[in-house]
Amino acid sequence: MPASADTLAAADLLRVATAGHVDDGKSTLIGRLLVDTRQVLEDQLDALERSRRERGRDEIDLAHLTDGLRAERERGITIDVAYRYFATAHRRFILADTPGHVEYTRNMVTGASTADVSVVLVDASRGIAEQTRRHTAISALLHVPRIVLCVNKMDLVDYDETRFAALAAEWARFARELGAAATHAVPISALRGDNVVERSPRMPWYAGPPLLELLENVPPERRDGGGVRLPVQTIVRGDETAFVAGRLERGTLYPGDELAVVPGGERVRVRSVRVGHDELDAAAAPRSITVALDSAGDLRRGDLLADPDDAPAPRTELAARVCWLHEAGVRPGAVYALKHTTRWTRARVTSISSRLDVTTLAGHPDPGALGLNDLAEVRLALEAPVAADPYAACRATGSFVLVDEDSHATVAAGMVL
Repeated sequence: MPASADTLAAADLLRVATAGHVDDGKSTLIGRLLVDTRQVLEDQLDALERSRRERGRDEIDLAHLTDGLRAERERGITIDVAYRYFATAHRRFILADTPGHVEYTRNMVTGASTADVSVVLVDASRGIAEQTRRHTAISALLHVPRIVLCVNKMDLVDYDETRFAALAAEWARFARELGAAATHAVPISALRGDNVVERSPRMPWYAGPPLLELLENVPPERRDGGGVRLPVQTIVRGDETAFVAGRLERGTLYPGDELAVVPGGERVRVRSVRVGHDELDAAAAPRSITVALDSAGDLRRGDLLADPDDAPAPRTELAARVCWLHEAGVRPGAVYALKHTTRWTRARVTSISSRLDVTTLAGHPDPGALGLNDLAEVRLALEAPVAADPYAACRATGSFVLVDEDSHATVAAGMVL
């Protein structure tokens, strides 16, 4: 008996990226969330308590729960974000702990690129810094569906409502100018636990939910609407049926649906949709599935199965926004391997039209070259066509990476315009 899409739906998962200026409290906030939701083992808490006593401090240092991976980043790991996993009775979470240093802008892009929520911290005693604006701008640039400002260290300003209101208003104006998605501001003290997991009695003037409650109730990004996008990962051909495995990135797929193959142009019909050995009445994105097709023809890995009514046109030229991730810069004429969904081709940088000021998204035309952490608009000429959507329409089919063919280093992450 076929299982329904609902009964096999993945558990409610929220991806959260933390961001903000150095020392605004990102690691302490993550530590507080882990401790107050009872995700930390007793021996870890005992070690923190021993460290507190040895140092003569009044509070345990929650940031030590993430110090290990921060040290790895300081040793030069190129694209690495510290991920923390935890769950409550209402939701599962993946926390991406992104660094605050400006030289690690690339890491922030990596962590926020798949986030449902970007949590930007600001130190209430210092105010909004350049990195606060930078990380808010990048979150808007990456179309993160929701951005939350945590005004941290409220204990240092005596939990002053006026100070919180001023910072929240200043940040909200900046976020609106960037065209950011839904926003919210929460006054917290990560060190003392105010408004992180439990509502704080020290700020009775704040009527909103504490941070964890807010995150538990954020609706996940909906990808089940719009035309189907299924990049082909694996094909197994039989005598009468071909089985195709891949991750459904957008839309809802039903047995009997007709799909277009891009860039080939053929039409195929879906006989069944499966997850493992279970046959589904329907599959909604995002989901890794196997579909049985009436034929596979010339279908190959890297092709895209799409709704025939709005399938993306194959492109051999891309206008894109890129974040340069490598110490070696780039000038027009450079050639790289381009990976788009499951497809590889070669791409030549034909022009660099402008470099972006990531605190305002203003463009500086004709920069001539790009360096590490630069964000810019470029044009690429491709050796073979790709089935790309604009990034704003579909993150998965609107993004790509560039790879150096000699060193195999990932040098850029890109978003199709």
